[in-house]
Amino acid sequence: MKNEYKPKPLDTSDVILGNELQDLVEEMAKNVHEVWAQTRLEQGWVYGKERNDALKQHPCLVAYEELPESEREYDRNTALETLKLICKLGFKILKE
Repeated sequence: MKNEYKPKPLDTSDVILGNELQDLVEEMAKNVHEVWAQTRLEQGWVYGKERNDALKQHPCLVAYEELPESEREYDRNTALETLKLICKLGFKILKE
């Protein structure tokens, strides 16, 4: 069976986030990592210097601040695109 899936995310390139939302990106990125890590640990994964699916070992099971910059950038992008999507869909985010 041929996989013909073609992702079609909404285009958020026209969304510009204000400074207050830019500040939120890092906090969201950290939380994205925390949720991912918690899920992995609950599934029985442990820290390992190299990823090993058979042994359930992963090198990213560390605090967000200890991740390589490339991994933190991945989480930041997830957070950034989520915020941009929320705005694109017409929602407002307000800090109380």
